[in-house]
Amino acid sequence: MDLLPIFLNIRDKKCVVVGGGGVAFRKATLLLRAGADLSIVAPSVSDELRNLCAAHDCTIIERKFEEADLSDAAIVVAATDDLQTNEQVSVISSALNIPVNVVDQPHLCSFIMPSIVDRSPVVVAISSGGSSPILTRKLKELNETMMPGRIGKLAELLGSYRDRVRNEIGDFSERIRFWESVLDSEIPELVYNGQDDKARSALDTWLTNPEIDRIGGEVYLVGAGPGDPDLLTLRALRLMHKADVVLYDRLVSPEILLKLRPDAEKIYVGKRSADHAVPQETINEMLVRLAKEGRRVLRLKGGDPFIFGRGGEELESLAAAGIPFQIVPGITAASGCASYAGIPLTHRDYSQSVRFLTGHTKDGRVPLEWDVLVKEQQTLVFYMGLAGLPLICDQLMNHGMSSTTPVAVVQQGTTQTQKVVVGTLESIADLAAEKEIQAPTIIIIGEVVKLQQSLSWFNEN
Repeated sequence: MDLLPIFLNIRDKKCVVVGGGGVAFRKATLLLRAGADLSIVAPSVSDELRNLCAAHDCTIIERKFEEADLSDAAIVVAATDDLQTNEQVSVISSALNIPVNVVDQPHLCSFIMPSIVDRSPVVVAISSGGSSPILTRKLKELNETMMPGRIGKLAELLGSYRDRVRNEIGDFSERIRFWESVLDSEIPELVYNGQDDKARSALDTWLTNPEIDRIGGEVYLVGAGPGDPDLLTLRALRLMHKADVVLYDRLVSPEILLKLRPDAEKIYVGKRSADHAVPQETINEMLVRLAKEGRRVLRLKGGDPFIFGRGGEELESLAAAGIPFQIVPGITAASGCASYAGIPLTHRDYSQSVRFLTGHTKDGRVPLEWDVLVKEQQTLVFYMGLAGLPLICDQLMNHGMSSTTPVAVVQQGTTQTQKVVVGTLESIADLAAEKEIQAPTIIIIGEVVKLQQSLSWFNEN
């Protein structure tokens, strides 16, 4: 380890930035966020930096740097484009034992400014010792992505209980176990969801009833999106890593399953057309039973669980049984597949509305209000409609829709096995059969399909 990582308290302490340009402005902004009493030294100061100083009552010294400028300074940052001045600042600061940072010149620094992920009071600092600022920026992006936005609120909540926990749990090892249990419980998720009062109430209960069973069951109803794992939401990923047991559907791609916690129990409850290996009622019962066993249960569904996903039925069972749950929406298949196929579902010139429909056949029919569906300036999106595609096309034409209306069938959209077949109401059923299109598919009908060829961007196999 070349540098010792520390977090320095500079609140209300004199900090000096030598330089008056854009780099100095960025460093000054960072120091002010940490509460510094800031002084700027430079022959000329940019308007941007001057306005910042005016807003925070900072000192501006408009002349060349002098040694006296460092009197009583806690830290110094040299941010000029004059190499001689930067070296002078470094030498004098080192002689006075004042920590110094010289921008983009690591050999002149006694400390390095890290890349920072700020979720105050939680702060993550990342450094490559000055060897690769771009690498540290990339690592910062990864941390920004994975850290919950309200993790700072969680830290504040836990901090407000530290003294009370120390007083009520005397043994150090017991306190460690208590805090570990808190972080493994439902309390962090309550905070992340903005339910701070419930989180505080749960903490109070844990402290006043130390003998209660602290492992409570919960269900996470999560939309996995249409297939591409990059389309998972951040909250979905967090809960996928947290769940003890996972009930997943046929439409959840293998690539998404690889994102699950490795030791989680995985239970397949998928359905195919006319093949419901696990009836919906059984799935509902399983969710209730597993949660009552104290397990964190992930119900992982392709697309969005509230759009033809029967998520509402499952939640009704959980609510009736008093099981806590949370819902994470996913990118629905209609949106994801249309985007990857290059078909906007609405367009100023072609469609001012979109309808999501199920194309399931029942007794050889697709029972829908066809008179309403044939209106112009709208897009129709059929889920689960491949088997009924000939019936759908015939019904639309029989009720007045033009036989030349564009239609696209998207197979396994957003994945590497995506296929897109484009035709018309009159031709699409034969084209889909000829191309051996297989479920799962999304069928898109309307004038917006005309844009597919020019807007197609996703490489298909």
